[in-house]
Amino acid sequence: MHLTNKYVSAQVVHSPTATVASSASSHEKALRSTIGCTRDVAAASKIGKLLGERLLLKDIPAVSVFLKREQRYHGKVKAIIDSLREAGVKLL
Repeated sequence: MHLTNKYVSAQVVHSPTATVASSASSHEKALRSTIGCTRDVAAASKIGKLLGERLLLKDIPAVSVFLKREQRYHGKVKAIIDSLREAGVKLL
């Protein structure tokens, strides 16, 4: 997860190959028009939902979440993770 003062983005990395399996960002042109503000908790929730849908389309039913040391489980981070769960992705 990468959270800035302007955008919210999240990606899933396949560890053995170190490649990005899927990603979603409020910086995407198609998504920017549907969300009002690109940096709030509601935008983070929509990013999590979109990422969850993309993961399920690629047949990735479960992911592990690793937070950076300075990231805490609240606010935008919590919104992304909860939206992933609601989309049907299991968290390991």
